[in-house]
Amino acid sequence: MPDVDPEDLEPYQKLHRDGTLWARGQHHEGAMHGHWEFFRKDGSLLRSGSFDHDRQVGEWTTYDRAGAPHKVTDMGA
Repeated sequence: MPDVDPEDLEPYQKLHRDGTLWARGQHHEGAMHGHWEFFRKDGSLLRSGSFDHDRQVGEWTTYDRAGAPHKVTDMGA
């Protein structure tokens, strides 16, 4: 991922319709950038990984409902 000044990153959160946290991460120039986490409606972590201006990069991990890693996918550079 190209270097981005941390001061240029904007924290971002998106909620499910019921108000529970669906995703959290950062935006850079309006695009998903850096580490992101996605959650199920019950609050458990579903998936995490990194974006480079809206493009998934590196390893993405999918978790089971207990929070243990279930699958790791390499999205490349």
